Amino acid sequence: MFVRSLVAALAAISLVACGSDDVMSSNELKVDPATAEATAPKSPDYLIGPLDDLEIFVWRAPELSTKVTVRPDGRISTPLVQDMVAAGKTPSKLGKDLENALSEYVKTPQVTVAVGGKFSSTFDQQVRVIGEAQKPIALAYQSGMTVLDVMVAVGGLTEFAAGNRAVLIRGQGPERQSYRVKLDDLMRKGKISANVPVMPGDVILIPESRF
Repeated sequence: MFVRSLVAALAAISLVACGSDDVMSSNELKVDPATAEATAPKSPDYLIGPLDDLEIFVWRAPELSTKVTVRPDGRISTPLVQDMVAAGKTPSKLGKDLENALSEYVKTPQVTVAVGGKFSSTFDQQVRVIGEAQKPIALAYQSGMTVLDVMVAVGGLTEFAAGNRAVLIRGQGPERQSYRVKLDDLMRKGKISANVPVMPGDVILIPESRF
């Protein structure tokens, strides 16, 4: 279902991206970098995904503290707790669930869960880059992430990219919106005014130049 929705979205946006600049002008993202943090919508809490590295700390019980990787089935196993679902939960929610499970063995356990250096997240917590980027990839969203952060992570534009015709797709179905983002201005001309916040689930489509 997700793949079909994404393909449909990209097909629609590809048609728009090939049109005139005026088509997208009303939806173009314009954010003053000095106020970007204040004007950006509040991002949702991070949701744990398969293959995330987690650090689980149980206060005053070092023998129960551990580091685990979320299995592809979305579950984890820790000392005294087997096969607990982790994917789709926030770290604080998972910590509470572990506390409830450990309460059978430990008096008033206090559990802290942190996402380690390698994290993948669920699809709706990622930002994906498609098209003429040096390394088109999916990135785990991080609070405060901007288009510039994303472009640095993918290695910038290819020599064939039409950066100023790039499109940011946000949302799905009837709530989906599309915005023009000026990546040439940002990456090749250094215009920080072209930098804008991204949100979890955003897709950035970078078309090829037309000669």
